[in-house]
Amino acid sequence: MAKKFEKISVSEEDAIESDGEPVDELGDGGSGAPPVKTAAGTRPSGDGGGRRPKKAAQEAGLFTRIAQFLRDTRAEMRRVSWPTLLVVRNTTLITLVAVVFFAIYLFAVDRVWTFLIDNLRTALGG
Repeated sequence: MAKKFEKISVSEEDAIESDGEPVDELGDGGSGAPPVKTAAGTRPSGDGGGRRPKKAAQEAGLFTRIAQFLRDTRAEMRRVSWPTLLVVRNTTLITLVAVVFFAIYLFAVDRVWTFLIDNLRTALGG
């Protein structure tokens, strides 16, 4: 396989060209000009990116914001895909079995280490 790759070579004549000029590796057309800097949240055209000013959100009263939050929460809860009773039952059973298994495993490991450390302490005269 490596022999095949050694035979392959690309010459400068085979390089991809666009409008008679070689394509720059960075893809900026070789102009070298840095990108236009803009303020955060704005586009070069100055339309503000469609964002509302923070001031508009603060003008609404406390109860208006709470009511909007509750409406949004209700709409979001309607989109939730709720699992069936069978799926909930199965995943709960799997979770309980895993918890019991790991509890027994960690208890056994703890007992083995306790036994080994106690015997090592006794053997060393502690």
